[in-house]
Amino acid sequence: MSQDLVGHYIGGRSVVEGDRRGQVFNPALGEVVREVCFADADIVGAAVDAAESAQSGWGEESLARRQRVMFSYRDILQNNSRRIVDAIGEEHGKVSGDAAGEFARGLEVVEFACSLPQVLKGQYSESVSRGVDAYSVRFPLGVVAGITPFNFPAMVPLWMAPIALAAGNGFVLKPSEKVPSAALVLAELFVEAGGPPGLFNVVQGDQEAVGEILAHPKIKAVSFVGSTAVARSIYERGTQAGKRVQALGGAKNHMVVLPDADPDLVSDSAVAAAFGSSGERCMAISVMVIVGEHGDDYLDAIAAKMENVRVGSALDARAEMGPLITAAHRERVGSLVGQAESMGAKILVDGRNHPMAQGPGFFFGPTLIDGVTSEMEAYKQEIFGPVLLVMRAADLTDAIELVNRNPYANGAAIFTESGGAARRFVRSIDSGMVGVNVPIPVPVAYHSFGGFKNSLFGDTHVHGEEGFRFYTRAKAITQRWAGEGSTATLHFVTNN
Repeated sequence: MSQDLVGHYIGGRSVVEGDRRGQVFNPALGEVVREVCFADADIVGAAVDAAESAQSGWGEESLARRQRVMFSYRDILQNNSRRIVDAIGEEHGKVSGDAAGEFARGLEVVEFACSLPQVLKGQYSESVSRGVDAYSVRFPLGVVAGITPFNFPAMVPLWMAPIALAAGNGFVLKPSEKVPSAALVLAELFVEAGGPPGLFNVVQGDQEAVGEILAHPKIKAVSFVGSTAVARSIYERGTQAGKRVQALGGAKNHMVVLPDADPDLVSDSAVAAAFGSSGERCMAISVMVIVGEHGDDYLDAIAAKMENVRVGSALDARAEMGPLITAAHRERVGSLVGQAESMGAKILVDGRNHPMAQGPGFFFGPTLIDGVTSEMEAYKQEIFGPVLLVMRAADLTDAIELVNRNPYANGAAIFTESGGAARRFVRSIDSGMVGVNVPIPVPVAYHSFGGFKNSLFGDTHVHGEEGFRFYTRAKAITQRWAGEGSTATLHFVTNN
């Protein structure tokens, strides 16, 4: 990518406006590569107006017409995957294989959105009373918005936009100001696929743009993914403004390992789930809970495999793990590791000393810490970095209680060969997404993504059928025609 200044995408065209600007880094180099315009009230208002104007016709289009556009959008996205992957690599630092995987998971949601005629079918009941029929249908909300995080510049916008658009809405996306470019490609390609110009808009910015989105009376619903503190604020401010809000927050995902678990599967899964995407994902495994007295063999195998994790930039085709997003975040991760060490935890593998952490860029090596307790800040906080904490539990009951005490409840996994233990874990664990011998149980697109407790604010999860319900509202119609023999009554109506 070459542009020096990244703007917005409003009404089907690029808009480079805004007095305030932010810097966009390449985290692998530690250098500023461009600037991004920040939206004000006028720019957000223009995006909402464009979405409203385009939505008035789009919401009346046939389901078949909307479906054809979504099929075309899927194909065009696939054909332009390299543009999106390159944008992710340069601005986020994600290595090529990881960025391609992110894009592929986002594309699955577009494919699911193509099923809109089936998912949006209403229900019909004939003769609920003599001569009376009832049916229900779903209608688009109008203009909706998405506010997305830095760690998945393409996937999380694709969790939201395709479902909202397929359901008949106009959409305004506010991506993270740290990774502004991928969102522009997604919006441009929607118009290329035949979507109405103005239906899918992108406004860049910071808290000011977020505030304008939450306050704008024409925006009927807001989807958010980010930290718990911000998610709670988004939910409270949005609902107070009369909007429908789904706000996904932070996580502290646990991987419970029973003594009968396969050692190779455990070590492979722990390394992949803890250090993939540099740990900057809300479904990363950040805590391994070893059940029983024997666990050192697991740790030895994990530490050995950590040595083979290749840390590098998106330009290194063999790299498996990239840098962290900013220098400040790298310092925070290092501080949490240091605090755990000062409280008695044992650093088995120290990412602070990794060779890549000594050069340019915001790199931090894979880190393994044993002897962690619930009083340590490294356990209390979502680290959002390549750090795997190890805790111990006497038995499965103790492990379940440990996990359920945590205020986050996004994902949890169990590794065992016992069907009974797995079933008990699935039924007892207080988590929105559960894996059995699967470390990162992110649902496929036709199921929905979301957690419990401090990991979700709102009533619905993202994408899947819950996504379509979030972006639509239902009407229930009860009808009778003259000549069917029914008569009106002053008494309360029943089906008798």
